Amino acid sequence: MSTDFVFNGQQGSPYRPGQLRDPLGAYGRTKAAGEEAVEQVLGDTGRGVILRTSWVMGPVGKNFALTMLRLHLERKQIGVVEDQVGCPTSTHTLAAACWRAIAVMDTPSGLPAVLHWSDAGAASWFDVAVAVGELALELGLLQQPAPVNPLTTAEYPLPAQRPSYSLLECSASRQALDLPALHWRQALRQLLEAVA
Repeated sequence: MSTDFVFNGQQGSPYRPGQLRDPLGAYGRTKAAGEEAVEQVLGDTGRGVILRTSWVMGPVGKNFALTMLRLHLERKQIGVVEDQVGCPTSTHTLAAACWRAIAVMDTPSGLPAVLHWSDAGAASWFDVAVAVGELALELGLLQQPAPVNPLTTAEYPLPAQRPSYSLLECSASRQALDLPALHWRQALRQLLEAVA
C-alpha cells in the first residue's frame, strides 16, 4: 500500500501509475522507498503489486470525515484548507480493490506493477468538510451543520508537507481490476450511513 504523497503535487493533472516519484517530506520519501524495495525484491515476478491511494476515510478509527462530523457537532464554525485537491477514498471501496487485486494477481492476465485507487471525482478538503455537514444533516446525524470557512495551506500549517494537487489517475486500474468507479460523495454518504 502506498500513497499520493510519492508525488510533489505540482503538475496540476492526475498522476498516472507509471510516473516518476518525486515525494514531499519524510512520509512521502519513506513510501517511495517502500515502493522501490518492492520493485527491487519482486521485480517482474508478478508476485507483488504497489497500490497507491489517497485521503482514506472510513466509518471507524481516526480520519478526516469522522473528525469533520465531530467538529460539525461541537463547533460554531470550522476552518478547512481549500487549496489542496485530491480525492477521498472509502475504506470499503479500497478494501474491495485490494481483494480484487489479490484475486486477479494469480490469473494469466495478471496486473500492472502499480495500481492507483481512489473514489471518483476531485475535491478539496474544504469540499469534503462541507459535504460531511450536508450529508450528515440529510441522514439525521446533525440538526445543523457548522459553517465551513475556507483556509489556505499557509493559514493552516501542518508538520508534514502535503501535495497541493494529488489526484490519482485510476481508469487503467479500474479496468485491470474490473471494478466500477464510485463518486467520492456517494462513498462518503455510505460511510456516514454506517456511522448512523
